[in-house]
Amino acid sequence: MNDAVLSVLPAYQTDLFNPTYRPMRTERWELRVSNTVLSPGYWSGASLVHNLAALIRINEDGTTDTWMSSTPMEHESQEIGVRAAAGHTVVMGMGMGWAAANIALNPAVTRVTVVDLDQEVLDTIRAIGVFEQLPAEAAAKVTIVHGDATAYVPDAPVDTLFADIWRPINGDRIPEMHRMQANCKAPRVYYWGQELEIARRARTLGLPIDADTVARIVADIGLPLIGPERADYPALIEACAARWLRDI
Repeated sequence: MNDAVLSVLPAYQTDLFNPTYRPMRTERWELRVSNTVLSPGYWSGASLVHNLAALIRINEDGTTDTWMSSTPMEHESQEIGVRAAAGHTVVMGMGMGWAAANIALNPAVTRVTVVDLDQEVLDTIRAIGVFEQLPAEAAAKVTIVHGDATAYVPDAPVDTLFADIWRPINGDRIPEMHRMQANCKAPRVYYWGQELEIARRARTLGLPIDADTVARIVADIGLPLIGPERADYPALIEACAARWLRDI
């Protein structure tokens, strides 16, 4: 990317916390840090990301998959749930720790329980010290559990369920979400990619993406989803669907 292009493109900015990451590698995972990368958002346009970090899964055959990254797409596709979290919030999936850290910083949140099945991922985030970068009162909210998100039963009532255990972003998450919700019984739920699921169902039904369609589809999904209470939610669904919706 030449200097002329860089000079006219906006830099990605957010008021949410972005941890400092450093390169490291385990047997099955690698944390990479790049310099400047051009990246599209979930619903916003492309922007420049400086010091982009990415969590890479190393497969048995030597191939790799990007599991998560500090891109606008990743942040925007989680931020509605992050900003709306309250009370005891259960986060299914550690990823790079970004969502859990920002949920812990939310003053409406009293406790954060993070559940992840992969001990190497948990060890990586611990070694990097993601939660140690938080103020002490926010870090003290966080409890980490090594376990299966679809089988985990909380030890206390849950106010918010936030789930991000999948890749790629297009996929059917509903059966797993119902299993998690059966255990958590949270009055408020957010899961990664829910906007694309709503858009896909609207497309199948031949309906416009408006407030009535969103309400109908959310009722059919059968989860108390965070998001539909926002006046701009149909427009956000339209914007991310135009960029990211794929058939599954």
